Amino acid sequence: QVQLVESGGGLVQAGGSLKLYCAASDRTFSGYAVAWFRHASGKGREFVAQIGWTGTYTYYVDSVKGRFTISRDNAKNTAYLQMNSLKPEDTAVYYCAAWSGSVSTRESDYRYWGQGTQVTVSS
Repeated sequence: QVQLVESGGGLVQAGGSLKLYCAASDRTFSGYAVAWFRHASGKGREFVAQIGWTGTYTYYVDSVKGRFTISRDNAKNTAYLQMNSLKPEDTAVYYCAAWSGSVSTRESDYRYWGQGTQVTVSS
């Protein structure tokens, strides 16, 4: 069973940047699709970005396109979410998730989840 641990969240001013990290406990992570989701207060959990197991395929929700970049380093069992030009509406708890299937935007497809990391963007 893969365990995922997110880090890198924090408080940043609007327009600033943060880089989130998702560290996996197992080398099987290299064969998993990975996604980032976020959960803002008062809203449902939202898909943000995904990356295939080779790192070649990526996909983003429209609201973060051009600002966020998902990547991975399978040698380090780690995935990343670089977030630039942050906006107050990006404030949420960010979760990474992984599963052994193909890329998907559906929360229910992802078997493994981290505990989340808080991102707060002040105006």
